[in-house]
Parts: sequence; structure tokens; C-alpha cells
Amino acid sequence: MFVPSFYREPDASWMVDLVRGNPLALAVSNGCPEDGPFATHLPVIFDPARYGDLPGELAGATLLGHMNRANPHWPALQTGGILLLTFTGPHSYVSPTAYGTTPAAPTWNFTAVHARGVVEKIDSTEETLDVVKATVRAYEGEFGDGWDMTESLGYFRKILPAVGAFRLTVTRAEGMFKLSQEQPAEVRERVRESFEQSACRYKRETAGLMSRLP
Repeated sequence: MFVPSFYREPDASWMVDLVRGNPLALAVSNGCPEDGPFATHLPVIFDPARYGDLPGELAGATLLGHMNRANPHWPALQTGGILLLTFTGPHSYVSPTAYGTTPAAPTWNFTAVHARGVVEKIDSTEETLDVVKATVRAYEGEFGDGWDMTESLGYFRKILPAVGAFRLTVTRAEGMFKLSQEQPAEVRERVRESFEQSACRYKRETAGLMSRLP
């Protein structure tokens, strides 16, 4: 991912926060010349066995994911192979009306993280179940209502043969936080205020990140 210097994350924790808050990744790996690359949307979490809370930075972190074994992407994945996970965070269109200057050009403010790493496919049924349970716990705690999975564990075991789980050790991570940093401070502040006052949730979330800029 091409990241101009002024769009790089102000702190390594920004990438960790984006992955945790936007955990539906697009997993991409090489395919054959005829069909091109494989790309699969899938849920990803930080490995709870390694982190009591969250790692300090994304590079070197261990992530867990799973996909349907019927997906042609699954047999194409190989332990020791490279997988790219892309995550998209808050983003929104920027109209020149927010700038208060002329001439101007519209653009798109957005946030994204690319995490590249080495895959370890998980063969054990119990370890695969652990990944599923850890994913439920992470998402219920962050996005759900605290659902208790206890009475559904039998159902989990029934569908487990269709689940392919993997572990990914991140070898390289890049973050793009394009939040009007190239604009003069007063223009950037007008963009932030216009987003903050918008009824659009995406604009308000983007404004929140802009408020965190140094």
C-alpha cells in the first residue's frame, strides 16, 4: 500500500485500534495465473492466548481467523504461506464546500490497515473450536449483548467440520490515515467540524479520528 509520509499513523496503537474496531478483514493471497488472486471477507481477532489485553503494535502480533472449508481459498492456503489482511476504518467523502476556499478539489478521507503475515493452518478440532469460541467472546464483548454460547456448543461441534481456522503472525503492517493532514490547519478544522455536525455516522467517526491528530 502506498502511504505518503503525512498520512502515516501518528502512533502504532492507531493500527491496533482500527483492526480491533473493524475486524471484518479482506484476506488476499496469490491464486493461479488464469483466475488471479483469492479474496475472502472473514472475521479476525487478536489471539487471546498471547494477549491479556492488546499488543502494543500490529507488527509481530498474532491474529486468528476462520473461513468455510468449501471456499476454494481454503485449500489454496498453505502453512508457511503469505496472506494479506486488509481492514477498512472510518471514511467519508470530503466536499469542497467544507474547505471555505477556492479553487478546491473534492477528495475522500479514509483509514485502512494492511497486515501481511505467515499463515499457520489449524488442523486440530479442539483448537478450531477454541478459535470459534474466542471469536464469539471477542465480538460479543465489543459489539454484542453478552450472549452466552454455552447452550450452543453442541451446535458449534456439529458445524465445526466445515470451519477452517488459521493463525497469522504479522510480519509487516502499514496504516493509511488520510485525514486532511495535507490541508492548512484552519481548513482541516473546517472539514472536521463539518463531519462532526453531520447526521452521517461515518462522517462523525472520521471526525473523531481527526480530533486525535497531533
